[in-house]
Amino acid sequence: MTDQPGGDRKSPHKKLGARHKARRRAVDLLFEAEARDVDPADLIEERVRLAATDDTVAPVNPYTRTLVEGVADDLDRVDGAIESYLQDWTLPRLPAVDRAILRVAVWELFHAADVPPVVAVDEAVELAKELSTDDSPSFVNGVLGRVVEVAPQVRAAAAATRAVPRPDGEV
Repeated sequence: MTDQPGGDRKSPHKKLGARHKARRRAVDLLFEAEARDVDPADLIEERVRLAATDDTVAPVNPYTRTLVEGVADDLDRVDGAIESYLQDWTLPRLPAVDRAILRVAVWELFHAADVPPVVAVDEAVELAKELSTDDSPSFVNGVLGRVVEVAPQVRAAAAATRAVPRPDGEV
């Protein structure tokens, strides 16, 4: 431990930020939704309602909600990207927690313009260290290292799709 100005001591353990906690809860909820075979968007809505009426249930961080709803809305593209970079694996064969971690990270790489790619990858690797097997962090890092290469094109295509005028003239 090192002394900090004012006599405070700095912890050798990294403090978990709000976004890290939001990502972890999103992974937990995606894992739960898959285990229970329910729609992740329905599950997050259930948790938001429950937190509003039950003080023992932690409120849902808005970023957790963004992640879960985002993954649910774009699941086919997210899973397709993951599958295209798996070597000698299929998505169903992956541990469920690794699937959830990869889904959150890939969604962030494709859609979260405020999250630098290195942060999305690092956070996913950290979650794999916390929640999965000893081999998972390097596996997650390897898959995401390949997804990072195509993420800018996916973001650009998504932005172009959003910018296409609708028949009523609105963008």
